[in-house]
Amino acid sequence: MPYHRYKPAHERVEVPLTGRAWPSRRITGAPLWVPVDLRDGNQALAEPMDPERKRRMFDLLVRMGFKEIEVGYPSASQTDFDFVRHLATPGVVPEDVTVVVFTAARRDLIERTFAAIEGMSRVVVHFYTATAPTWRDVVLGHDRRELHALIRDAAGQVARLAGDRDIRFQFSPEVFNLTEPDYVLEVCNDLTALWDASPDRPVIHNLPATVEVATPNVYADQIEYMHRHLDRRDSVILSVHPHNDRGTGVACAELAVLAGAQRVEGCLFGNGERTGNVDLVTLALNVYSQGVDPMIDLSDIDEVRRIVEHCNRLPVPDRHPYAGDLVYTAFSGTHQDAINKGMAHHAKRAADLGVPPEQAPWEVPYLPIDPADVGRDYQAVIRVNSQSGKGGVAYLLNVHHGLELPRRLQIDFSSVVQRATDGSGEEITAGQLWELFEATYLAPGEISALSAWNTVESAPGTHEFTGTLRSGRELHGTGNGPLSALTAALAADGIEVDIMHYAEHALDPGRGSRAIAYVEARVNGVTRWGAARDTSILTASVHAVLAAVNRAIERA
Repeated sequence: MPYHRYKPAHERVEVPLTGRAWPSRRITGAPLWVPVDLRDGNQALAEPMDPERKRRMFDLLVRMGFKEIEVGYPSASQTDFDFVRHLATPGVVPEDVTVVVFTAARRDLIERTFAAIEGMSRVVVHFYTATAPTWRDVVLGHDRRELHALIRDAAGQVARLAGDRDIRFQFSPEVFNLTEPDYVLEVCNDLTALWDASPDRPVIHNLPATVEVATPNVYADQIEYMHRHLDRRDSVILSVHPHNDRGTGVACAELAVLAGAQRVEGCLFGNGERTGNVDLVTLALNVYSQGVDPMIDLSDIDEVRRIVEHCNRLPVPDRHPYAGDLVYTAFSGTHQDAINKGMAHHAKRAADLGVPPEQAPWEVPYLPIDPADVGRDYQAVIRVNSQSGKGGVAYLLNVHHGLELPRRLQIDFSSVVQRATDGSGEEITAGQLWELFEATYLAPGEISALSAWNTVESAPGTHEFTGTLRSGRELHGTGNGPLSALTAALAADGIEVDIMHYAEHALDPGRGSRAIAYVEARVNGVTRWGAARDTSILTASVHAVLAAVNRAIERA
């Protein structure tokens, strides 16, 4: 491949050294998230949103708690213009929400933009111009001085048209990350002075990584340089708008916040031109996973996803962070075992603290946040296929059927599941898993050769077992307990049974039985597990032994 055709980022733009304070910082509060789904995201759709979908998206963003929303590019299309006019209807935009409208730095487009926001309050007028050398030379045909004059003229027009209305100003030097740092600083500082920015009426300087060309640390250095050198810093909101051309848009945004950015523009689930804008859902939940309030509501992430998919007509991938169908699901045996143990530990910890599980500190392997916090349940946390192990199998049987399998039975059954799934490679459902368990361990006890049986304690510590085989032959045995008496009776009939492990537990009565027993037995030298359910634990125990015996005899 002709790699020599491409210049590394450090040969395309100077990256000033800043002393780098950002690596030692941590995010302790959420920045101002600004969704641009209705403008930047909409421009990236093969089929842009119609008015109904635009309104549905806007209402979702408001419900989620976004306080500043970029709503359109009113000079670009009649649809966008009409939608902004719709938002001007009294009562449509909540009083605590600011809308942002977008325009290029052209006189006629700026006038059209102000016509769209007539009568609106709490508005940010956002204008942009590409400033990088390639764009200046190839696209715009202006040198640095000429472009600066064009930008200043547009900024003056914006200020004149705004007058004394409740309108704030935003400037984006498009392709900031490929523009000379001294030039961006010169232009931004000039606009800060022109607009007479103050702490009670700050300007927004938005610095886009329009096309990702370097590692995230380079973007952080560029942002920190601007953060340190912008004039009237307390009167400037430093904003970033990362794209995802290198797949590191989220990392760029996070490091930019460490470097001094106060505001982040992006889209829900990362929609946008080419590889997309930075994903605000991932960013917000990354903050949340660190114990910081993200300041937006993602407690029903599936509903958010459904609306966004409807509006964008684009699917959210199954492996999308936090929102994908499979992100809280484990198929791997080692992952399943760790999650199974982690969930049990979490439940015990909550009980020890005397709080509901949803209030207990979260420390479960492989799950950075509790799926319930974003509206997911635990039914799909573990799913079984040929890659799965004992932990996943045990978890599903416990969650769906109340079984608490002994560890060695978990190992035994996982090999049964492995054989059942290896051929097809397909996932096995919880229902299919139960059918397999029932056929393997429960049914052999239910098809016992005994037509009748009874056990009594004939003397303290002495139990007698009597039974009748379906053939009519009688069985009798004595032991120090019901099961030892049963094994003695079987031995007298020529079947040597050694019970190696026994376990039992109560079941939810709603499942049709009150108890289940599990038995591991060596039968004439062959070791097998059996299980049985019944309203009586004694009956369940006897049938569990017989299940193990029948399975061993079948093997023989």
